[in-house]
Order: sequence, then C-alpha cells, then structure tokens
Amino acid sequence: MSGNRPTKILSVKDQIAEQMRSDIISGDLAPNTKLNEKELAERFGLSRGPIRDVILQLTKEGLLVSKNNVGASVNSVLDPSLQKLMISLRRNIEVFAIEHLKDKLTEKDFVALEKILADLQSAFEREDFTEVTKIDISFHNYLIHKAGGDDLVNIWYPFVMRMRLNYKRITSGVECVNEHVAILNALRSGDTATAVKGLKANIR
Repeated sequence: MSGNRPTKILSVKDQIAEQMRSDIISGDLAPNTKLNEKELAERFGLSRGPIRDVILQLTKEGLLVSKNNVGASVNSVLDPSLQKLMISLRRNIEVFAIEHLKDKLTEKDFVALEKILADLQSAFEREDFTEVTKIDISFHNYLIHKAGGDDLVNIWYPFVMRMRLNYKRITSGVECVNEHVAILNALRSGDTATAVKGLKANIR
C-alpha cells in the first residue's frame, strides 16, 4: 500500500507506461515478447494512439525495441560483455553525478531520500521485488536529477532500464538498503570520496 506516499497525479498514458514498466521488470513481459497494439489497447480500454505513445516512450527508455513493419517487442537480455560495459557506463555517470552534488542537497532533499529508503525497506519486507527495483532506481534518479537535471537523467535512464532486463530478483534486502544508507550518510556529511566508494559497491 502506498498510502503514506505523496500522491502523484499521473496521466492515463503515464499510468499505462508505469504498468508496462512493472510488467517488464517483474518478467510478466519477458525479453523478446512481441507487443500487440490492438491487444494492449483492449487491455487498457484505450484507442491505439495513446498506446503508440507509450510504446515510443518505453523504446526511448531502452525497455522496448521498435522495428519498422515488425512492431515493438521487449528488448533482449544483454550479452554478458555488453552488460559489463553498461555497468561501467552507468557507474561513470553516477560517479559524475555524486561529484557534482557538492552543496546542492538541502535538508529537504535528505528527508526525501530517507523517505525513499524507508519505502525500499518496506517493499523488501513485503517481498515486492518489482517495487524494490523501481524504488531503487528512483533513489539514483533523484541524485542524478539533482546533479545534472533532465539532461543527465536522459543520458543515464536507458542504461539503468536496459541493465534491469539482465537482473534476477534482488533478494538481499538488508544489504541493498544498507548500501543506499551508506551513500546517503556520506553525502550528508559531505564526504564525496566515501559516497563514490559506496556507489561503486552498489552498482555491479
């Protein structure tokens, strides 16, 4: 239940995109699954126009791949060597972000980030691993947006979403939450080097 979270007003398209992200992250929509616009339109009770917009959005995010005359499908799992490259690129972007956060985080930001980690803990306790993944991503997204705005987020986001297709469930809740707490504590005390070290340990 997300009753304790601030209510975000999502457009219908955003809600459908969010549902499809969950389906892909959870594996309900497996890699290489072909999407049928007509079936999706029927499932969500919409015309095909908004469904096309959602498919375009998720293609930009790296979750779907669209080919002319073939339609869209869930992106494939990365080859191990490409996954390694993706991890390295994502790590570099996030280290860049951490190094550009000095004096940018206010007390309000730290409260918001602590709330994200409380939600992460709660999702682990419910064993809702799809939600765990989404909350984990939102923590990193918050820091990246604070460091470099939409420009940096738009560079980073496809890496993190595409990498997710390779992951099996994150099952070690304590370790995962503790890694994020360590990053947050280092940022709070202005210790960039320790924050970078914690981040590198978390992205693997």
